Amino acid sequence: MALQALQSSGVTFRKILSHFPEELSLAFVYGSGVYRQAGPSSDQKNAMLDFVFTVDDPFAWHSKNLKKNWRHYSFLKVLGPKMITSIQNNYGAGVYYNSLIMCDGRLIKYGVISTNILIEDLLNWNNLYIAGRLQKPVKIISMNEDVTLRSALDRNLKSAVTTAFLMLPESFSEEDLFIEIAGLSYSGDFRMVVGEDKTKVLNIVKPNIAHFRELYGSILQENPQVVYKSQQGRLEIDKSPEGQFTQLMTLPKSLQQQIHHIMDSPGKNRDVEETLFQVAHDPDCGDVVRLGMKKSVIYSSLKLHKMWKGWLRKTS
Repeated sequence: MALQALQSSGVTFRKILSHFPEELSLAFVYGSGVYRQAGPSSDQKNAMLDFVFTVDDPFAWHSKNLKKNWRHYSFLKVLGPKMITSIQNNYGAGVYYNSLIMCDGRLIKYGVISTNILIEDLLNWNNLYIAGRLQKPVKIISMNEDVTLRSALDRNLKSAVTTAFLMLPESFSEEDLFIEIAGLSYSGDFRMVVGEDKTKVLNIVKPNIAHFRELYGSILQENPQVVYKSQQGRLEIDKSPEGQFTQLMTLPKSLQQQIHHIMDSPGKNRDVEETLFQVAHDPDCGDVVRLGMKKSVIYSSLKLHKMWKGWLRKTS
């Protein structure tokens, strides 16, 4: 199973985890503090560690964490765990972050997300925030036996592969594939145009080809639509209309709907399956999928921005 490649027994990470309530369905750490990145900000030793904690009951978890780590929270701590949980679940991407925390001599930030919200994002790419991070190599520190969560994590990886396949030519390299996958959650993200390093995706992939290969190798080996020449680092995929239609039908719902909105002419009122069948026969199928991906991320970014503005108005 692909997720096995993510497991980590890092003592540093587990020591940090011991400072928090134990009721976690999933805990992982990611970013340049874990995996080396190319570029000017590649100081791995001093980089902040980014954690995500997935919890079944955010109210109960925050209640315990406020007792253990009161200083981690902003002024919102005075409003109590009920308000913090409400903000987490109803605003932004369903994640509540505490940042710039010193823990065991390392600077960290950590996000808390409900297990149910994460599963929805992994399956449907509702906002592709945490799901997008889990399409890149991360270090999983703790994971329980929740079969639904494990299945959703695997589904997210397979969806990333399928989406990338649709945007790539018939023959390509492993690096080409991993660059497409790593870039999915940045498609249409304004931060990649203004502010963040435009070469961020390349900086993530190039030093970590082996980690991407660990993460996706078994999925590629088992996929009946690809010839994976792992020794040469090359792949060939089925670009027939039939093959593309099969791939399109397995895409996450939000991406299918964006493609449908792009291609469905006013007045035709076709269902999504009819639209995807048309796209599968279109020579520009890959461009349509790329545009759908871009619109999905833009739509999610705008939606999150509006939600936060609405919350700020409520609290001002």
